[in-house]
Amino acid sequence: MSELSETRQRLLRQLPGVDRMLEVIKSNDFFQDIPRAVTIRSVRTVIETLRSQILNSRDETELKTLLPTLMDEIVIHKIKADVSAAMSVNLSPLINATGVVIHTNLGRSLLADEAIENIHAVAGRYSNLEFDLTTGKRGSRYRIVEDILCEITGAPAAMVVNNNAAAVLLCLDTLAKGREVVVSRGELVEIGGAFRIPDVMARSGAILKEVGTTNRTHLKDYVQAIQDHTGLLLKVHTSNYRVMGFTASVSLNDLVALGGEHNIPVMEDLGSGTFIDFSRYGMMREPTVQESVASGADVVTFSGDKLLGGPQAGIILGSKAILDTIKQNPLTRALRIDKLTLAALEATVRLYREPEKAVKAIPTLRMLTMPLQDIQHRADRLQAILSEITDSRLIITRHAVSSRAGGGSLPLLDIPTICVGLQVTGASVNAMETFFRRWSPPVIARIENDILLMDMRTINDDELPDIRNAVIGFLYEGPS
Repeated sequence: MSELSETRQRLLRQLPGVDRMLEVIKSNDFFQDIPRAVTIRSVRTVIETLRSQILNSRDETELKTLLPTLMDEIVIHKIKADVSAAMSVNLSPLINATGVVIHTNLGRSLLADEAIENIHAVAGRYSNLEFDLTTGKRGSRYRIVEDILCEITGAPAAMVVNNNAAAVLLCLDTLAKGREVVVSRGELVEIGGAFRIPDVMARSGAILKEVGTTNRTHLKDYVQAIQDHTGLLLKVHTSNYRVMGFTASVSLNDLVALGGEHNIPVMEDLGSGTFIDFSRYGMMREPTVQESVASGADVVTFSGDKLLGGPQAGIILGSKAILDTIKQNPLTRALRIDKLTLAALEATVRLYREPEKAVKAIPTLRMLTMPLQDIQHRADRLQAILSEITDSRLIITRHAVSSRAGGGSLPLLDIPTICVGLQVTGASVNAMETFFRRWSPPVIARIENDILLMDMRTINDDELPDIRNAVIGFLYEGPS
C-alpha cells in the first residue's frame, strides 16, 4: 500500500461516526431547539463531505490539511453551520443597491404600507373572499377588486388572475381558440424567461396571423388579413423594447374602429401598464390604462407588479359581456389569485383615487419619480456614516450615473441618480461584491469601472446602517 493510501485510510478511521457525533452534541445548548431530523441530516451531510474530501485528495499535502478538520470541535462547528443554513428561510429580504427599481430577480415592486397592512389583517383571520355578506350566499372573489378597478380606469368590468401572461393566455383561449388572431410582426414580443407572445398564442389554441414588417405596419395590413375565421385583433404594447427610426404602427383607436366595422373584438396587452402619466414628472410618456380603456378596446390586460406597484397579478379589463365569458372559462380557476394577493392589490389600487398620494405612498412610483436632490441627500447620509469608519484602506467616491426602471418597463429611460462608490485597497471589487451578496442582509450592488456602486435611488434610509455593517465586515473579514 502506498504512503498516500495509508494516510487516507488513517484519516478515514479518524473520521467520527454519525452516532458518536449525535452523542457528543446531545448536551450542546445550540441543538436543544433544533428538530432532531434536521440535526441528523446535518451530521450526516458534514461527515459525508469530509469523507469525500479525504477520498478525493490528490496528494499527501492536501490530505494533511484535512487533519485539523476532523477534530470534534471543528466538526461540531461545521454541523452548526449546516444546521443554521437548513433552519434559515430561503426567501429572505435584501438590499437592492443596483438602481433597478422593478428588479425581476429581486422580487419586482415593493408593496405600499397600506398593502402590507391589509395582507396582515386578512392573513390571520377568516375573510369574505367568496362570501356575499349582503345575501349570505356564495360570492365571487373577483368582486373584491372589480369595483375599484372599474372606478379608477373607467372600464365596464374587471377581473384578476395570477400574472399578465396568464391574463393573455386566458383571453386568447376564450376569445380566439381555433381562430386567427391578427397582430403586427413588430409586436411579437418576448418577455422575461423566454416567454413569447407566439408561444402563448399557440398554447391558447389561437392561430397567429402576422401582418406588416418588423418596423412598419399599416392599417391596410390588418384590413387585408381579416377573413371569416378571424377571431381577434391584438395590439401588444412593446413595453420592454423600442424600434427606432423608420417606423409605423397602427393606433389602438384605429384598430378599435376597424374591429367595430367587422364585428371583431380588439384586445390590447399593455404589459407593464400604468395608471400614472409619467410625463408629468419629466419622464418618457407611457400609454396609460385609462387611455386604452377609453379607446373602446374590448379587452385590456396588464401586470399588477410592475409600474402599477402592486403584487404579482394579471389584470383584465373590458366589456361586461366579454369579461363574463372569460370568467366562465375553466382555465380561470387554475389561474386565479389567492386572498393575500387580492388584499395587496385592492389596497394598492385604492391609493390611486388620489394620484399624488399614490406617487408618494407606492414605493415603485416614489423611487421612479424621486427628485435628484433627495437622492443626493441620501448619498450624503451614507457617505457620512461610512466616513466614520477609521480604516485608511476604504475609498469612498460619488458618481452621477443612471438608474433603470427595470421589469421590462420604460426601456429607453435613463433616470439620473447618485451612487456612492466603494473600493478597498488591496482587495478586488469582485471579492467585495461577493462578500456583500453573502452578507446578512445581503447587499446587491453593481460594478462599474472597477468600483462597487451603491445606487441611492433604490436604497431605503433604514438600510444605510446595514450597508455600513457590510463594509466593516468586509474590511475585517473579507480581504484576507
